[in-house]
Amino acid sequence: MTRGPGGVTNRLLLTLSLGTLLNPLNSSMIAVALVSLQRDFGVGIATSTWLASGFYVVAAVCQPLMGRLADQLGARRLFVGGLALMGTASALAPLAPDFGWLLVVRLVQAAATSTAYPSALILVRSAAGAEPEGGQGAQPPARALAVLSVAASGSAALGPVLGGLLVAAAGWEAVFLVNVPVTLVGIVLAMRVLAGVPVRRGPRVGWRELDLPGIALFSGTLVALIFGVLSLAGRPLWWLAPVVVALGALLVWRERTVAEPFLDVRGLAANRALSTVLAQQGGINLVFYCIFFGMPMWLERVRGFDPATVGLLVLPTTLLSMVVTPVTARAIRRHGSTGPRLLGLGLLVVAASALLLLGDGTPVVLLLGIAVLLGVPNGVTNLSLQTALYSAAPAGRMGASAGLFQTFRYLGAIAATSVLGVILEQDLSTDGLHDVGLLVTAVAVVLFGLGLFAVRRGR
Repeated sequence: MTRGPGGVTNRLLLTLSLGTLLNPLNSSMIAVALVSLQRDFGVGIATSTWLASGFYVVAAVCQPLMGRLADQLGARRLFVGGLALMGTASALAPLAPDFGWLLVVRLVQAAATSTAYPSALILVRSAAGAEPEGGQGAQPPARALAVLSVAASGSAALGPVLGGLLVAAAGWEAVFLVNVPVTLVGIVLAMRVLAGVPVRRGPRVGWRELDLPGIALFSGTLVALIFGVLSLAGRPLWWLAPVVVALGALLVWRERTVAEPFLDVRGLAANRALSTVLAQQGGINLVFYCIFFGMPMWLERVRGFDPATVGLLVLPTTLLSMVVTPVTARAIRRHGSTGPRLLGLGLLVVAASALLLLGDGTPVVLLLGIAVLLGVPNGVTNLSLQTALYSAAPAGRMGASAGLFQTFRYLGAIAATSVLGVILEQDLSTDGLHDVGLLVTAVAVVLFGLGLFAVRRGR
């Protein structure tokens, strides 16, 4: 059997990639289907974006929870169980009688796919020969992380392309049904391949160790924040502001005082390398998802392109991301992840500011050029951040750290969908897209500046 570095087999990487790609693919694939869903279910932009933001809320909560369960109960069973639940939910989606039921299915999808990434990193670390519980400073298997990075970032970028083609060919239902064969293949492979990967389970956990109050406070804070931001597009719910502050304060207080917190506030404060990675992950995904969701809606509603054409116009993002990732892996092996991470942040500033060049008469070649610009930092930052995470994760917390990494990805995505719901609900036009462009450019500049500061501080 062909093996990657450290005993990580190609069959293992294929299996883990099939599971890992489902979450980011479904997080972005829905973007091109939103217009069709708005029409079929008779809902507006702000309501329909809950198919995206609701997905992110559940994923943001479930990723660290599933990671912790994978640390304790074993990554194999979490990985296979998530695939089975995802396939079932996807098959039921076209049967939804109204928008509410479809939203429930999306939330189940989010929970099911949240098992894959934390489980995958645990399995990679174990197959690579590291201690099952891991430890800070562990040397990452660059090739394995590059493959998972391509699966995650490539599928997120491929989502609008595939979604556009599926919607054009068979309607929005196809965006859900396409997951069924993928999950079936993934389950078959997992049953055959994962049995050979030794993973030590942690101590048996009970309800107390799961920190259900912490999970509830974290969920409540996120939901209240998103409802509050989305309400700004119509009648602002100002009373939610003190609710967010109160729930957030209670969350921090509880997580600092319990022995087994859902969100390890003290650990994050002490581990500067990990907290820096998480903060960058959130900010970068705010920028990416504002563009991934904002551009397709603008191209379809303002420029008049059909869903299939919209998907093809963002195809270069996927291609460039996949091409850049192995190049980045070689650079990281030689020089570490800090330099590539900083380069990716600089390129992100350029890509974000390019949105300001778009107009009602912008030629297709320039639209393709912006997609190319976005693909390069997408590939560079994803792999460099994953590599830094792998090394920064503390002993016995690889799954939980990977889950938090994904949580911050979705916090960025949640912020993006909320911003788009506010800006584009009021002004879905070229001017509205320029407002989005100004915002993401400012965020990218701040991220680049903070990256420079972190390098000078030696983090």
